[in-house]
Amino acid sequence: MTTVETPPTAPPRKAATVTRPGDRIFSGLSRGAGILLLVVMAAIAVFLTVRAVSAISKDHGNFLTTFEWTPSLNPPVFGIAVLAYGTVVSSIIAMLIAVPISLGIALFITHYAPRRLGGIIAYVIDLLAAVPSIVYGLWGALFLVPHLKGLNLWLDDYLSWTVIFHKSDPNSAARSLLTVGILLAIMILPIITNVSREVINQVPKMHQEAALALGATRWEVIRLSVLPFARSGVISASMLGLGRALGETMAVATVLSASPVLSAHILDPVGGTFSQNIVAKFGEADEFGRDALIASGLVLFVITLLVNGAARLIIARRKEYSGANA
Repeated sequence: MTTVETPPTAPPRKAATVTRPGDRIFSGLSRGAGILLLVVMAAIAVFLTVRAVSAISKDHGNFLTTFEWTPSLNPPVFGIAVLAYGTVVSSIIAMLIAVPISLGIALFITHYAPRRLGGIIAYVIDLLAAVPSIVYGLWGALFLVPHLKGLNLWLDDYLSWTVIFHKSDPNSAARSLLTVGILLAIMILPIITNVSREVINQVPKMHQEAALALGATRWEVIRLSVLPFARSGVISASMLGLGRALGETMAVATVLSASPVLSAHILDPVGGTFSQNIVAKFGEADEFGRDALIASGLVLFVITLLVNGAARLIIARRKEYSGANA
């Protein structure tokens, strides 16, 4: 019995992909926008570095550890120790206050509040994000500072043993890093809340309904289904808020008076931040003084890049919680 072999069939031809003109234009514009952003960032970094190196090379103090800021003296002496400390401490205080409150507000709006009440609260939060920085600064100087004096005295009475909450002069105004941190927390709260709310709204409803069907309470649904899914987004929202806290200028300059004193007592009216020092000294600075301020701006630029880089690493290590893998 003979078998008839059938000739092999040729593989089907792939349909030729046709790129539309609109797609090519959009792709080119997107690529150009990305390249332009990199060029701008590189140009900023080069400008800051050149001017900073010029100033630091003539500094007769240690730029990283000196407390003074006197580039106009002969010889010039200036350093960023007080500024770096004030910037980091005030930002940490702001994040410790703002992140839990923002996450709580976002969860309340999305899972607990009636729809109408949640919409009103979300609208008010959006209005807070639209308030200019100088308005926050004026409110902080005229309202927050007088009303925080009692809190400062209470902290000094009961928690001064921690050193952090010790107040050297009980009669001094509450123009301290703690006040700055509280003001920054209020300013960054809308950013963190809005982004966290949007991320939480993206959690698949099927995950939550499945947990409820298995008998989970509302809090267990949030803890086991919502927060793991939204973790990367909440971290991103927190980093956005931290970026604003690190670079905030007018509000901090209005509330806190610059002082070349580094103190662990966050209730004392001493210290300063990078942005506050720049806005306070730029107008009266000469050419060399401006180079010195640019050098401090370079440090703030590097800190911001490191913070964003750390956030990207944290998010990358938690890809199992992203929406793509849900």
